Amino acid sequence: MAKHAGGKNDAPRGDRVVTSNRRAFHDYFIEEEIEAGIVLTGAEIKSVRDGKITIGEAYVRVMNGEVWLIGAHITPWDHEGGFSREDPTRTRKLLVHKRQIVQLREATERQGLTIIPLRVKIRQGRAKVDIGIARGKHLYDKRQSEKERDAKREIDRARRDRE
Repeated sequence: MAKHAGGKNDAPRGDRVVTSNRRAFHDYFIEEEIEAGIVLTGAEIKSVRDGKITIGEAYVRVMNGEVWLIGAHITPWDHEGGFSREDPTRTRKLLVHKRQIVQLREATERQGLTIIPLRVKIRQGRAKVDIGIARGKHLYDKRQSEKERDAKREIDRARRDRE
């Protein structure tokens, strides 16, 4: 059997972050992270692998004992060929263990926390969503985080210049 020339799909099948929600880390304190699978159609997974997903405005909700991703936008796959296309922002089911569903429900109901998607990645050919249990930041918290980030950047710059 002849070997084929290297191509786009010859990359190792390890973890690859497709997109991340940078705004989430700015607006929230992330208290805990949970990895969840996501139910997608065949064309949607192809778009996700191409990086055509946006989770900046998305959030996660626990309803009827299931976890749902609401507001994520997956651009329709270009090569679908005229078949019926799904709504790009439709609600998608997340796959997590029952004990994690209970944990998420309690965090939102009792503690008043929010569940947000942090990043979408491909792990062993399957799409995974890292969701975070988060507490909202106030304006003064955001300023404090910015000061800490700037101070760390200055320290790193001084260390690099000294070497």
